[in-house]
Amino acid sequence: MAKAKENKTPKGFFRLQLTEGKDGKVVSDSGWKENQITDLGVQDYLVDWLVGDTANGKSVSHMALGTGGAPAAADTSLSGEVDKRAGVSTSIISSRTAQFTAAFASSDSFVTTTQNIANVGLFNTSAGGTIFAGNTYASSSCATNQNCNASYQIQFP
Repeated sequence: MAKAKENKTPKGFFRLQLTEGKDGKVVSDSGWKENQITDLGVQDYLVDWLVGDTANGKSVSHMALGTGGAPAAADTSLSGEVDKRAGVSTSIISSRTAQFTAAFASSDSFVTTTQNIANVGLFNTSAGGTIFAGNTYASSSCATNQNCNASYQIQFP
């Protein structure tokens, strides 16, 4: 019998930058941080699609910011989610890496008051839905006149 291979799970990484002004000056940068993929994230976004369960399978279409902590493995939502999610643009940046990018524009009122944003998550809908992955980072004060540019990568070993 062949020896079982080491368990390798998908990993995610994200980076957020707060910008302001016409020149898009970066006022805060989280740097690249690792994420937490939730249990339902694995089931709904990966396993269901692999077995052809299109009725239950989900695809990432939106990103959310929040003021809370990291989602636990069993969580379905993002703690302290701000007012509006942003739609994502998707790309494949290597044979084992998917990338999601989102622009939270101040003109879209994604925050209606200054917020200390501290977490990020990927979702399948513009409201509600199930979180695929997310995590926390050192909080940044985000004013209503600032924008947030976000990149999120999911890598398969």
